[in-house]
Amino acid sequence: MSDRSSFWTRLAPYLLSILRFFIGFVFMQHGAQKLFGAFGHDAVAWGSLMGFAGVLEFFGGLLILVGLATRPVAFILSGEMAFAYFMAHAPAGFWPILNHGDLAVVLCFVFLYLSAAGAGPWSVDRLLRRR
Repeated sequence: MSDRSSFWTRLAPYLLSILRFFIGFVFMQHGAQKLFGAFGHDAVAWGSLMGFAGVLEFFGGLLILVGLATRPVAFILSGEMAFAYFMAHAPAGFWPILNHGDLAVVLCFVFLYLSAAGAGPWSVDRLLRRR
Protein backbone atom coordinates (compact mmCIF):
# COMPACT_ATOMS: atom_id res chain seq x y z
CA MET A 1 0.00 0.00 0.00
CA SER A 2 2.81 2.39 0.80
CA ASP A 3 4.41 1.87 -2.63
CA ARG A 4 1.22 2.92 -4.37
CA SER A 5 0.67 6.01 -2.25
CA SER A 6 4.30 7.09 -2.56
CA PHE A 7 4.04 6.74 -6.36
CA TRP A 8 1.03 9.08 -6.48
CA THR A 9 2.61 11.44 -3.98
CA ARG A 10 5.73 11.76 -6.18
CA LEU A 11 3.61 12.14 -9.33
CA ALA A 12 1.20 14.78 -7.97
CA PRO A 13 3.34 17.90 -8.57
CA TYR A 14 3.93 16.92 -12.19
CA LEU A 15 0.23 16.22 -12.75
CA LEU A 16 -0.44 19.70 -11.33
CA SER A 17 1.83 21.17 -14.03
CA ILE A 18 0.09 19.11 -16.73
CA LEU A 19 -3.36 20.19 -15.47
CA ARG A 20 -2.24 23.83 -15.45
CA PHE A 21 -0.85 23.56 -18.99
CA PHE A 22 -3.99 22.06 -20.52
CA ILE A 23 -6.40 24.33 -18.64
CA GLY A 24 -4.42 27.33 -19.91
CA PHE A 25 -4.44 25.93 -23.44
CA VAL A 26 -8.21 25.38 -23.42
CA PHE A 27 -8.90 28.76 -21.79
CA MET A 28 -6.85 30.59 -24.43
CA GLN A 29 -9.14 29.17 -27.10
CA HIS A 30 -12.15 30.86 -25.49
CA GLY A 31 -10.28 34.15 -25.54
CA ALA A 32 -9.22 33.60 -29.17
CA GLN A 33 -12.87 33.14 -30.13
CA LYS A 34 -13.81 36.46 -28.58
CA LEU A 35 -10.79 38.54 -29.60
CA PHE A 36 -9.84 37.16 -33.00
CA GLY A 37 -12.99 35.46 -34.26
CA ALA A 38 -11.27 32.08 -34.16
CA PHE A 39 -13.01 28.71 -34.36
CA GLY A 40 -16.03 29.94 -36.30
CA HIS A 41 -17.06 32.78 -34.00
CA ASP A 42 -17.28 36.50 -34.66
CA ALA A 43 -14.80 38.73 -32.86
CA VAL A 44 -16.16 41.15 -30.29
CA ALA A 45 -15.05 44.72 -29.62
CA TRP A 46 -12.02 44.66 -27.30
CA GLY A 47 -13.46 47.57 -25.30
CA SER A 48 -16.69 45.73 -24.50
CA LEU A 49 -17.36 43.51 -21.48
CA MET A 50 -16.99 40.44 -23.72
CA GLY A 51 -13.78 41.91 -25.11
CA PHE A 52 -12.43 42.36 -21.58
CA ALA A 53 -13.36 38.74 -20.86
CA GLY A 54 -11.53 37.73 -24.05
CA VAL A 55 -8.39 39.59 -22.95
CA LEU A 56 -8.49 37.86 -19.56
CA GLU A 57 -9.11 34.49 -21.16
CA PHE A 58 -6.50 34.69 -23.91
CA PHE A 59 -3.66 36.41 -22.07
CA GLY A 60 -4.55 34.95 -18.68
CA GLY A 61 -4.73 31.52 -20.29
CA LEU A 62 -1.31 32.09 -21.84
CA LEU A 63 0.16 33.00 -18.44
CA ILE A 64 -1.45 29.92 -16.89
CA LEU A 65 -0.17 27.74 -19.74
CA VAL A 66 3.47 28.78 -19.19
CA GLY A 67 3.09 29.02 -15.42
CA LEU A 68 3.96 32.70 -14.96
CA ALA A 69 2.36 34.61 -12.05
CA THR A 70 0.14 31.57 -11.69
CA ARG A 71 -1.35 32.25 -8.27
CA PRO A 72 -2.60 35.82 -8.82
CA VAL A 73 -3.64 35.17 -12.42
CA ALA A 74 -5.56 32.03 -11.45
CA PHE A 75 -7.30 33.93 -8.65
CA ILE A 76 -8.41 36.65 -11.10
CA LEU A 77 -9.57 34.05 -13.64
CA SER A 78 -11.51 32.21 -10.93
CA GLY A 79 -13.34 35.46 -10.22
CA GLU A 80 -13.96 36.00 -13.92
CA MET A 81 -15.55 32.57 -14.21
CA ALA A 82 -17.73 33.16 -11.14
CA PHE A 83 -18.81 36.50 -12.63
CA ALA A 84 -19.49 34.88 -16.01
CA TYR A 85 -21.57 32.17 -14.38
CA PHE A 86 -23.76 34.55 -12.40
CA MET A 87 -24.12 37.05 -15.26
CA ALA A 88 -24.67 34.70 -18.20
CA HIS A 89 -25.77 31.31 -16.87
CA ALA A 90 -27.49 31.50 -13.48
CA PRO A 91 -30.36 33.70 -14.74
CA ALA A 92 -31.34 30.83 -17.06
CA GLY A 93 -31.94 28.43 -14.15
CA PHE A 94 -30.45 26.85 -11.05
CA TRP A 95 -28.77 23.73 -12.44
CA PRO A 96 -25.44 24.32 -14.26
CA ILE A 97 -26.04 21.40 -16.60
CA LEU A 98 -29.32 22.97 -17.74
CA ASN A 99 -28.16 26.61 -17.91
CA HIS A 100 -24.96 25.58 -19.79
CA GLY A 101 -22.76 26.98 -17.02
CA ASP A 102 -21.09 23.72 -16.02
CA LEU A 103 -17.80 24.62 -17.75
CA ALA A 104 -17.75 28.04 -16.04
CA VAL A 105 -18.27 26.37 -12.64
CA VAL A 106 -15.55 23.78 -13.24
CA LEU A 107 -13.08 26.38 -14.50
CA CYS A 108 -13.87 28.66 -11.56
CA PHE A 109 -12.90 25.96 -9.08
CA VAL A 110 -9.91 24.69 -11.08
CA PHE A 111 -8.53 28.24 -11.15
CA LEU A 112 -9.27 28.64 -7.45
CA TYR A 113 -7.31 25.44 -6.82
CA LEU A 114 -4.40 26.66 -8.97
CA SER A 115 -4.35 29.91 -7.02
CA ALA A 116 -3.76 27.89 -3.86
CA ALA A 117 -1.57 25.09 -5.27
CA GLY A 118 0.65 27.16 -7.55
CA ALA A 119 2.11 26.23 -10.91
CA GLY A 120 3.95 23.01 -10.14
CA PRO A 121 7.52 22.08 -11.05
CA TRP A 122 7.30 22.60 -14.82
CA SER A 123 6.68 26.34 -14.92
CA VAL A 124 8.27 29.73 -15.42
CA ASP A 125 7.36 30.51 -11.79
CA ARG A 126 9.60 27.65 -10.67
CA LEU A 127 12.45 28.77 -12.94
CA LEU A 128 12.27 32.32 -11.60
CA ARG A 129 12.14 31.12 -8.01
CA ARG A 130 15.36 29.11 -8.49
CA ARG A 131 17.28 32.27 -9.47
